[in-house]
Order: sequence, then structure tokens, then C-alpha cells
Amino acid sequence: MSSSIGIPISPTTHNQPPLLRPNKKSPLFGGSLLPKRLQFPKRRVTCTAIKALLSSNKESVLNGFHEKRALKIISGLQNFCRDNVASVVIAADKGGATHVDIACDPELVKLAASLTSLPICVSSVDPAAFPAAVEAGALMVEIGNYDSFYEMDVVFSPKQILDLTKETRRILPSVALSVTVPHTLSLPDQIKLAEQLEQEGVDIIQTEGGKCSNATNAGVLGLIEKAAPTLASAYSISRAIKIPVMCSSGLSAVTAPMALTAGAAGVGVGSAVNKLNDVVAMIAEVRSIADSLGISSDRQTVSEERALRL
Repeated sequence: MSSSIGIPISPTTHNQPPLLRPNKKSPLFGGSLLPKRLQFPKRRVTCTAIKALLSSNKESVLNGFHEKRALKIISGLQNFCRDNVASVVIAADKGGATHVDIACDPELVKLAASLTSLPICVSSVDPAAFPAAVEAGALMVEIGNYDSFYEMDVVFSPKQILDLTKETRRILPSVALSVTVPHTLSLPDQIKLAEQLEQEGVDIIQTEGGKCSNATNAGVLGLIEKAAPTLASAYSISRAIKIPVMCSSGLSAVTAPMALTAGAAGVGVGSAVNKLNDVVAMIAEVRSIADSLGISSDRQTVSEERALRL
């Protein structure tokens, strides 16, 4: 079923996720696409500077996708725990990932930038939250990573996603933009939405599906069952559009290479890493996935990994 939602507001604390509050002026409620609090005219000079800077960086940010070797590690759209985000960022950096994806919060972006030189992507369903994160150092924005909303029985319609995409592209025309196509849509509707998003200037289409798949078997067979929906989406969408597809949700070291074979230009991995409670275990998991994709990385020595425990 489809429910109207409030756009997440920037949290007052970085240790707990923000409460979702209804925003009657949100485009998701059919209100104005220009919230009064944005006051864009006052930020025109800043946004112009951002556009000039990101235009020169955009190709380098997308390079991993063009080479079909991108690996994005995702901390979670509503994960504002600084310690966990820091661990995920370190794991992405040390494990051989090409990108890291965190919640859309300027302070978290600054934290991530202090820990890695990887391109930082921020995820949100509120276009108004993106400019501050970009100013803080984010080089890519993502409309997606909807898992936390599905847990509340909230889904997004194609129209809602298109409206959010148009507003994001209007605000940040030169920033690399990724948009997730919901697994709640049928495959034909996913393809149709992906084609529309490509027409709106989206740079990356992200697939999902792990939340809707319940493996009935253990081991390797179970891992393949878990990944089947997002692999099917990646296969179908990649043959309908020209822009890169990032296969995400329910992937592992076993199934990540299957995503590339299916037509994806990269993979996104979240809970397989961010649910681990030890940074060394996170690094090992990222490294395992990076190795399965043939992504070269600088190897840490055992002593360096042990030092992370201190």
C-alpha cells in the first residue's frame, strides 16, 4: 500500500535517527516544491560556486561506474550514529570500496571526509536537505535507500519519485545524482520509471529488492535467493537505459559478481556491513566483496587491523 509521509528533518542529535514529522508543504503531500525555509535567492552565490566545483569533479565521481567496477558501502538513510557511521566509512576506505553512502547530514559528511578520500554520497528523500550536505563535502546525492520507510509500511509512487528528482536536479543541476527505483513496483513499471528518470538527467539508477525476498534455504543457495529480486531489476533496467545501473540490496560476496554479469555497473551494500558490530569484521566483509568484484585495493597488514581494535 502507499502512504503519505513527512520528509525527514535534519536531526537535533547525531546519536539517534530523526522523528518523521508531516510536512504539509512537501511535494509528497502535493504541496509546493519550494519550501519557504529554503530561501534560494540568498544562497545563489554559494550554489553557483558549488556548481562550478562539482562540474569538474562529477566525471571522477562517476568513473567507477563507467568502468563497471563501482562498490558503494551504505551506512543507512536514517543512521545518524556517529560511531557506526565512522566504522562504516573506515571499512569502506580500508576494504577497497569506491564510494561511501551516508545519511544526509552536514556534520556526518565532515566526519566522513576526515576519515576517507572516497567520494561521499548522501541519501535522503528531502531535496531541501541536499545543498548543506554538498557544501560540507558530499559529491553525490541519492534519492533512495528506502528500507527504513518500508519498515513503517510507507512506499513511494513513481510520481513522488519523479517530483523529488525534478526538484533535486533543479536545486543541484551539476551534482551526481542517483535515484533508487522501488522494488514495490512491477518490473515493467520499474523499467518505465527508470526511463523517465534518465530523461530527467539522473546519472545513476539504483535497484533494490532485499527486503522483499525471504530465502528459504541456507548457505549459498539462500544468498542467491536473497539477491534474486535486485538482480532481476538490474538485468531488466540495464537493457532499457543508457546510464549506469547500480545493483543494491541483499547482495554478498557470492552474488555481487552476478550483478555485474546481469548488467550492473556497480553494486551497493548496506546491512551486510553496517549491521556488524566490529570495524575489523566490517573491513573483512567489504574486502571480500571487493575481491569478488576484482577491485584492487591497498592491503592492510594484520598489525594495522589489530590496531583498530585499540
